[in-house]
Amino acid sequence: MKYFSATLLFFLLAIDLFGQGGLPDTFLNGKSVVMISSAPQARPVLSWKELAEAIHPALVEAGGDPVAYYELEDVTLSEEVQTGFAEAFNKRLIKNIVILTRKASGELALNIAPYTMNKNLVPNAGVFSLQLPDLGGMVQALEALGKKSRSHNYLVLDVPEYPAAAGAIAGGTNRFLPRNPLNLDVFKLGVPLSGSAGESSFLTMYRYDLLGKSAEAIAAEQEAEKRGLEGIFKTNYPYQVEFLTEAKSEAELIRERVQFVLMRVEGREADLMKSMGLPVVEEEEASRIVVKYYIKFLVRNELYIGPTWDAHPNWRTALSQFLSNLQK
Repeated sequence: MKYFSATLLFFLLAIDLFGQGGLPDTFLNGKSVVMISSAPQARPVLSWKELAEAIHPALVEAGGDPVAYYELEDVTLSEEVQTGFAEAFNKRLIKNIVILTRKASGELALNIAPYTMNKNLVPNAGVFSLQLPDLGGMVQALEALGKKSRSHNYLVLDVPEYPAAAGAIAGGTNRFLPRNPLNLDVFKLGVPLSGSAGESSFLTMYRYDLLGKSAEAIAAEQEAEKRGLEGIFKTNYPYQVEFLTEAKSEAELIRERVQFVLMRVEGREADLMKSMGLPVVEEEEASRIVVKYYIKFLVRNELYIGPTWDAHPNWRTALSQFLSNLQK
């Protein structure tokens, strides 16, 4: 190739100007898991597996050893599911988490993070990042980096593999309890606002609809969210509530007498029911996207989903139903 495309030239200049540096050593000498989040609005339409097929040869050319591909939204289904994935990754001696995000504009961001070996999966710092206008540019950028790097990964896959996520999802089912917790009238219920769910939510921030949001945008969304939540809690929950605007450790929350935390998951209804150890009803609605709330008891690490399945596509309805069922 005698000349660079404009996209690749921009990438090379960005590397020099901003000091991104070369690829991480662990990427060049260790197994990687790739997670993909693709905006359905992006054009041309590409499924996450189509993106995997396109990016895999480039990751190998860059010197990586990508051994498994997953859809990011399946991994971040809940903290418990992430724990199951972490256990599986530890057995496979994974060293890196590679996240490819395709935004609604078609722009792609690729982040390479060291694997944390726990349910967080990725840290909130020390992440190698690339951002290109399109898929072709990202492929060219990775190939160019490969020419500048020395890899110690030799036995790599020719094509991407998609391991079943069933084992990881099943790993979290044992902790879900289909009943209500006791002592909600004694200790405060912490209600995390968007962007404050804690360390296990770092991975979620790479989702196509969240990546790159400014602190101001997050704060504005939190305020609007809080106003909506206050009305629902005032009507349906008679006990103490504390809204959480920033990530805190469980130890910090317990010291502040917050022993319960409201948790929210969103996904295909059948997937959520399966992940919580419930039988899946074979209905057309089982494939709909719903929101489900549950309560985490921090002291015993127990998860209470309530005696009644109350998930709903509308988060306000789902929350109202869940809080109402807490009184049963």
